[in-house]
Amino acid sequence: MELLQLQYFIAVARLEHMTEAARSLHVTQSSLSKTIQRLEESLGVPLFDRTGRQLRLNAFGSRFLRRAERALFELEQGKQELGDLSELKEGTLKLAMTTASTLPGILREFRKKRPSVHFHAQMANLTEMIALLRRGEVDFCITSPPVEEEDIHCQVVFVDPFVLAVPKGHRLADRDSVSLGELRDEWFVGVKKGYGTRDLLDVVCEAAGFVPRYVYEGNEPARLSALVEAEIGVAFMPSTAKYPQENVRYLHLEDAGLTREIALLWHKSRYLSQAALDFREVVFGYFEAQSGNSLRV
Repeated sequence: MELLQLQYFIAVARLEHMTEAARSLHVTQSSLSKTIQRLEESLGVPLFDRTGRQLRLNAFGSRFLRRAERALFELEQGKQELGDLSELKEGTLKLAMTTASTLPGILREFRKKRPSVHFHAQMANLTEMIALLRRGEVDFCITSPPVEEEDIHCQVVFVDPFVLAVPKGHRLADRDSVSLGELRDEWFVGVKKGYGTRDLLDVVCEAAGFVPRYVYEGNEPARLSALVEAEIGVAFMPSTAKYPQENVRYLHLEDAGLTREIALLWHKSRYLSQAALDFREVVFGYFEAQSGNSLRV
């Protein structure tokens, strides 16, 4: 069994499409098909069910995929560990997140400590992030809400209070704080249902006696301040997502429970380079400075 066969098998198994897999691997489809065929012959079982051009991972393939991914994961860990020991290069830190509002500040602090480390960051939902961690495709995830998985370490690093963003000239713009009950007649801009923060806020508002009326529901939290500034509506926003804007005011919400937990995730079995350990410490330190106290246990 060859390493190349495992790499090709994993690509085909994830895409379940020979042409797309060949394109992603930059090889010909015939070469890819022959490699998969040789792997199946060496294993003595078919890994895919084939109907015409349709390809589906079968029970044998599903079991073997978990082992193959684990094998490549361990080889990548060994490669990273040797590279770290040799100190020939700083490498690249790979991140995934459900919330990006804190990323610029964190990276700015880390750059001071490790200016030569490169970054690759991507947005992902919780399910995608867990899969990326398990496949070794990212080093850390920054998420809200936290998750509980046996093989994933989840460390809550910050409890982030929500604020209300209103445009300049709004009836509440001269206030420092507001209660939920005063917002029952407002039009809101926010993210779509299914986002953890949106679902939390809807529940809290319903407990306060009203259902928020949304004039805009999107999947880009960073756009909310601009929509508020344009006087489209008011918005609930995490305090870490506030941006100083002349035409937007941020009011304290008087009601208890309007917070979100931000967590840092990493795989329990993954080798962490010194650069990765330094990044983790920077994240802890950054949020300690934000909150004034440590949430580490």
